[in-house]
Amino acid sequence: MKLELPEGNFKAYLFDCDGTIVDSMPLHYVAWKRALGEQGCPFPEEKFYAMGGMPVRAIIAALNEEHGLSMPIEQTAHSKEQYYTEMIEDLKAIPEVLAHIDDQHGRIPFAVVSGSTRDSVETSLGQLGLLDRFDAFVCAGDYAKGKPDPEPFLTAARKLGVKPEECLVFEDAEVGVVAAKAAGMKVVKVRLPHERKAQANASS
Repeated sequence: MKLELPEGNFKAYLFDCDGTIVDSMPLHYVAWKRALGEQGCPFPEEKFYAMGGMPVRAIIAALNEEHGLSMPIEQTAHSKEQYYTEMIEDLKAIPEVLAHIDDQHGRIPFAVVSGSTRDSVETSLGQLGLLDRFDAFVCAGDYAKGKPDPEPFLTAARKLGVKPEECLVFEDAEVGVVAAKAAGMKVVKVRLPHERKAQANASS
């Protein structure tokens, strides 16, 4: 299943990490369910994907407000990341995105633009031997406003020294697509796990 790229002479690729480079969303959901379950907070799978791209602490704060809870944000975030790290050996790359990384690595600069922490991103990419492919990282804590605000992508373009309109973004989450477009960048939408599974079944 090949990803079709839009027309353009792109001078940099910007990648979301979770669900885009690494097929980590199912693992993250298990970690979230475990951490939030300890706090008595429901988290349906459709809600999890709808909040994809938001920083971990912002998700916990939003769930606190929605459910009238007072989950300790730092402790819950730490538990969630710990549970994710325990499953890291099961992590795999998303082949159709990896193909474009392999094709353009060394030709144009790459940046990771993520709502996850730098530690989480480095753990995931390090597990897959991809960490050294990227020239810049923009993670939770590196910007004031997260996706769907364009700030994270604009920050990455500035770090790479490339104009926003010369960047191509790879994203799986709708908030990331909105953010990239708001930054004046073209976007490749990476299919969600259930979408990839449905397509694979349809073509088999």
